[in-house]
Amino acid sequence: MAKLSSVSLFKNIKALIGVSRQEIVQTVNSKMVETYYKVGGLIIEFEQQGETRAKYAASTLKDLSVKLTKEFGKGFSVDNLENMRKFYMAYKISETLSRKSSSKNLIQKSETLSRKFNFKLSWSHYLLLLRIENEAERRFYEIEAVNENWSVREFKRQYDSALYERLVLSRNKKKINELSKKGHVIESATDAIKDPYILEFLTLHEHETYSESDLETAIISKLEDFLKELGKGFLFVGRQYRITFEEDHYHIDLVFYHRILRCFILIDLKIGELKHKDIGQMQMYVNYFDEEVKEAGETKTIGIILCKNKKESIVKYTLPKSNNQIFASKYKTYLPEKSELKLLMEPEIVYSVKEKK
Repeated sequence: MAKLSSVSLFKNIKALIGVSRQEIVQTVNSKMVETYYKVGGLIIEFEQQGETRAKYAASTLKDLSVKLTKEFGKGFSVDNLENMRKFYMAYKISETLSRKSSSKNLIQKSETLSRKFNFKLSWSHYLLLLRIENEAERRFYEIEAVNENWSVREFKRQYDSALYERLVLSRNKKKINELSKKGHVIESATDAIKDPYILEFLTLHEHETYSESDLETAIISKLEDFLKELGKGFLFVGRQYRITFEEDHYHIDLVFYHRILRCFILIDLKIGELKHKDIGQMQMYVNYFDEEVKEAGETKTIGIILCKNKKESIVKYTLPKSNNQIFASKYKTYLPEKSELKLLMEPEIVYSVKEKK
């Protein structure tokens, strides 16, 4: 057995302590969130005093804030206590605390209720979640933040880009319900596609003059952000992927592999309006990959034409109704307001409703 050098010893101990500290932080964060939940429950119980509707008094939190801050320091401002109260209301179980319960029983009951939840995010994450009034939407973002290990910054970015709305608008009722129960589940090509894609991180101004090559270069320079926007399962393969047949050379802008769907995904970038020839070209790329690149056991190749503008009629009359391989999606180089985003997607809503009848 090889001797362990002092350098290796240091590295091993350093790694061990690093992992241990990370686990300690996660445990502390989890316990803090659970405690805040219990505090919110006790505040609600005090306010309700056994009544169905709370008789809420702001003076309660002001007095409580002063006492708790004096005893424990920061973290118990009136605003944060109000957030704890809202946190409990948002996640409470339909089980009321008894009016006659003692203080000890109240704590035990609150602890029993909190155990039914497994709070896996930081308090900062939950503060963002509390801003979301729609319960189904809130559950979706909570599931995705946990599953995808979103930082607070990434969570805010996904919410600001209206990820939930973009996914909802491309799904039927059953798939919409799944979003709030399972998060973003990818089982087919349509599950992996968004429309539009929000590329504000490229810092390309909406009315700025740039070429398709500039767009591609910007994406490659921010590849990590682009992969996050594409969604789960995407692995980068290459850019300007060359294919050749009958001595003619063609270049596919971006090639990815989807580890969940087990297929190649080709992306062609268009800075102008989508043309029918663009769809035909993508069809040729997809056919080539299916015939020459795809291995046995892998699923059919998917092609996405990412364009600044598109007309649904061009897509509708160019592609067959049975199409499940070629998709055209718009992109935006700025972060639009949610109301604006919904207006941008109205033509697609009308079209998809017609198709589902």
